[in-house]
Order: sequence, then C-alpha cells, then structure tokens
Amino acid sequence: MEKPAAEILKEFSKVNPYEMSEKSPAKLTNLVDGNWKGTKNYKWVIDPMNGEKFIEMPNTNEEELKEFADSLRKVPKTGLHNPLKNTERYVMYGEISRKVCELLNKKEILEHFAKLIQRVVPKHWDQCVGEVKVVRAFFANFSGDSVRFLAQTEAYPGDHDGQRPTSYRWPLGAVAVVSPFNFPLEIPGMQMMGALYMGNKVIVKANSKTTIVMEEFVRLLAYCGMPLTDCDLIHCAGNSFEKIYTMCSIKMTQFTGSSEVAESLAKLTSGRVRLEDAGFDWKILGPDVAKMNLDYIAWQCDQDAYALTGQKCASQSFLLVHSNLAKTDFYEKIKAQAAKRNLEDLSIGPILSFKNAKLEEHRKFIESLEGHKILFGGKALTGHKIPECYGAWEPTAYFVPFKHFFNPELFPKLIEEIFAPVQIVTEYDDSDMEKILEIFEKIPLHLTAAIVSNDLVFRTKILAHTSNGTTYAGYRARTTGAPQNHWFGPAGDIRSAGIGTAEAIRLVWSVHREIVYDELPECKSWTCLLYTSDAADDSLRVDLGGRRIIKKKKKK
Repeated sequence: MEKPAAEILKEFSKVNPYEMSEKSPAKLTNLVDGNWKGTKNYKWVIDPMNGEKFIEMPNTNEEELKEFADSLRKVPKTGLHNPLKNTERYVMYGEISRKVCELLNKKEILEHFAKLIQRVVPKHWDQCVGEVKVVRAFFANFSGDSVRFLAQTEAYPGDHDGQRPTSYRWPLGAVAVVSPFNFPLEIPGMQMMGALYMGNKVIVKANSKTTIVMEEFVRLLAYCGMPLTDCDLIHCAGNSFEKIYTMCSIKMTQFTGSSEVAESLAKLTSGRVRLEDAGFDWKILGPDVAKMNLDYIAWQCDQDAYALTGQKCASQSFLLVHSNLAKTDFYEKIKAQAAKRNLEDLSIGPILSFKNAKLEEHRKFIESLEGHKILFGGKALTGHKIPECYGAWEPTAYFVPFKHFFNPELFPKLIEEIFAPVQIVTEYDDSDMEKILEIFEKIPLHLTAAIVSNDLVFRTKILAHTSNGTTYAGYRARTTGAPQNHWFGPAGDIRSAGIGTAEAIRLVWSVHREIVYDELPECKSWTCLLYTSDAADDSLRVDLGGRRIIKKKKKK
C-alpha cells in the first residue's frame, strides 16, 4: 500500500513552513561527514515580510569549519565513483532521482517545498510552484539509466591493432556549490545533483537567508537513498565560508550570483571556478513588433522585468524599443500590467539584496540625465511591514535617450545591474543598427538576451554579433526562464557554467580523461621510432616535423 504524503513528510521533514514564526521558529543543522551537527552559536534569519525572527541558523565558526575541511580531505581525486570505480553508484543515483521525482509528484510534498520557498523568498505562488516543478522535471530527466549516460565513454581506432584511445568524463573529487537566494531550490539543488552524478563529493553553501530550503532538500535526498557522506551542507556567512579554502583543497567551485563576488571567488580559488554571474540582460523589440499583438508583448516585458520583484539573474534590465512602436500605446500597456502587481499575492515583494537608499540613489542619477522620463514607478512601496534591511520598490521603468549610451562616463552607470524591479528603456530607429551593436559589444556580461522579431535579416544580424549564453529569438522571445529542457548560462567567458542539461553537467562537474589502451604484442616488423609517434612516415624514417629518425635494429 502506498504511503500517504503526510506520513512521508513526517519522516524526512524537520520544519513546517506554514507555522514558522517568532513563537515557533525553525532550527537548522549542519551536515558534515555524514552527521547532522549543531554549532556553538546560532544567528537569526528574519521573516522578509514582517521582520520577525523565524529561523535559527548555525553560525559556524572557524574551529567548526575544520570538521568540514577534514571531511573534504578524505575525498580521493578520483572521486567517489568514476567510469572504472564504484560504477554501481551511477545506477544508485538514477534510482534516487526516480524516487525524488515520484515524491515531488505528490501535491502535499510539492506544496511543502513551494511554501518553504515563498516564506524565505516572497514571490507569487505560481513562481514558487514553478520552481519545484522544474526541479521535478530535472529528476525525471535523470532517472533510470540517464545518470550513467552522463559518463558515456568514446573510443577511437588507434594507429595499429590493439591500440584504442578512449575518452572518459572524470570527476574532480571535492567540489563546492555556492548559491544565491533567488532560486533556493532550483539552483543549488540542480548543481549539487550534477556534481554527485559525475562522482564528486560536494559541499553546499546556500545563501544564509534561504539555506533552510537546501536542508529540507538534502533530507529528502537522504530519505530517497542518498548516502549522507556524499555531501556536506554548511550554514554560515559568506566570509566565514571563504576560510575553508585555506584549510583544504576544493578542486572546483560552482558559483551563481553577483559578478563582483564571482571575481573575488575566482581570485580566492586561483581560478578553479565555474560561474553563472549576474548580467545586464537586454531585450530588443524589432521593427516588425508594431504589427504584432502588443498586449502579449507588453505582458512578456512585464514578466521579464518584474516577476520575482526583478530579482532574477535573467531579469530584463534594458529594453530597446523601435521608434515605430514608440508611437503606439505600448508603454501604457506595460504600465497597466505593472500596476496589477501587489504585495497581497506577492507579484511584487521585498528586495533582498538592495535597500531603498540604493534605489533612490539610482533614480537621482537617472533624473540627472537630459531628456529622461520616469515612465512609471520610481518610488518606494508603502503600507507594508517589510523590514528596513530590505528594499520595497514599485515596478519602475526609466526612459533614457539613446545618445547617453555613448557617453563613456555615463555608460558604466547605465548598465549597472540593479537587482530590483527596475528597467531602463531607450528608443532607436533603422539607422541605428551599428550603434546598437556597439552598445552590445561594450556590455561586459553575457547571460541572457531577447530579440523580439520575426524579421530574419534583423534577427540574424544581431545574433551574429552578440554572445549572450542564453538568447531567445522570435515573436515570443523573453529574457527570463531557466527550465531543465535547455542550456541556461552565460557565454563570453571560459569560466562560464551552465545548468540543467547533460551538456551543462558534463562541462561543469567533470573533466576529460584520455586512456590509450595498447594491448596486443608487437608485430613482426616492429621498429623503434624515436622522437615520433606511430603516425610518422615510417618508410621515410622522418617524423611529422621532417626530422630524421634513428632506426633501432632488432637483435639477432
């Protein structure tokens, strides 16, 4: 008989997201070397909607950090499994994935995680449920034999019989995931699983505001059969976690978050990072958009700019509008969509990484620009209990004349990513195409972009001269969306990380290892060719560089 979802929740869950409050707070625990352990000191996480203390989080100190370093030092550089060692673990993780997917198909368990997400990252219920559904689909994709297929081996014919060059995907050993607050299940959960699938042991450091979600997720994984020694979960401040890099060798860290922190982490790890950093994500509306359904285009622009209160790394920061569209009521349509957002359904909510003072400073900068307009917004929200340590801002669109983007003093400030419900709008005409490409060339980060146009020549021109890692093109193009069915990640940087797909997992969480098998006895006419390979021209006794080769005679 199938076990009821409520009973399963009681067996793995340690928190009730519906009842967490200052009177009934949740208490978190570290996971280190297979053991759930408390710490000497704790710190409070406050409810972003009212400022109440509602989660007690371990404040891991340097002495306690040593336990994590000891745990990671035990990991061999060949990983916990690889294509030649402990191969049954590939099958084990396929079965774990199947069980997780099965449990997330249960409405009560899905909503448990969705509500937990909403309590720490207040966003619309559909956004929370959607995040869990993406994770569920990810586990469906990697159920059964799909995990072992990630480590698929390729072999090629050698230079002679018995030689077989063979390519393997090899784990790194001890690795780390450092994740942001905005998608507290999807980002750390999917990256963590990619690390585990490929044979690594992973330590997870989620954002302190939202780390409760990862603890519940790890407990779910353990319930589904994951060995607790396969991962460590640490609750601590970011500057505390940095000290672990001086205590042990972490072979690679996957970081998702701000570009400033990404560069700091790259220096700390001597470049052993894969990054999905922030982006000033742009959308351009082509000359043919004026003939399209403007209600739909406006709705998608509103979603891209303001869903999750503009706190997606792919949020629409910069909207380029063709002049023929500017003559319509398009701006009014976006304004009408934004006006529907409210705190009651959390279609707008707290800003967890910016205070209002920063947003007021940004508005004053915009107001200093000749010809600017505040299309809508530009003010703090009122009538709420959001604590002052967080921001609360109306959905905002600032119009900035096209010419200002060519002022070298203004440009860095204009393309600053504001992780909030704020976008900058400008207008262009057909004669500005080369100038638009010049702007795109100067934007240093290349996460997402959208080209809203079915004009093949226009679209191809822009696609050919830009490098955004995830680019949507066509009538329904958007900037946001990181589902499990396609690659999501930046480009233009050798350190770029992807998420969600088999290609992303292989790239981020494994390296290429070549083993050349050479197994059969030598042939009767063997010769020893010095300073060359078998691919040299044996008959001429020269190698591929044209040098003479000494032929070693066989003994009689």
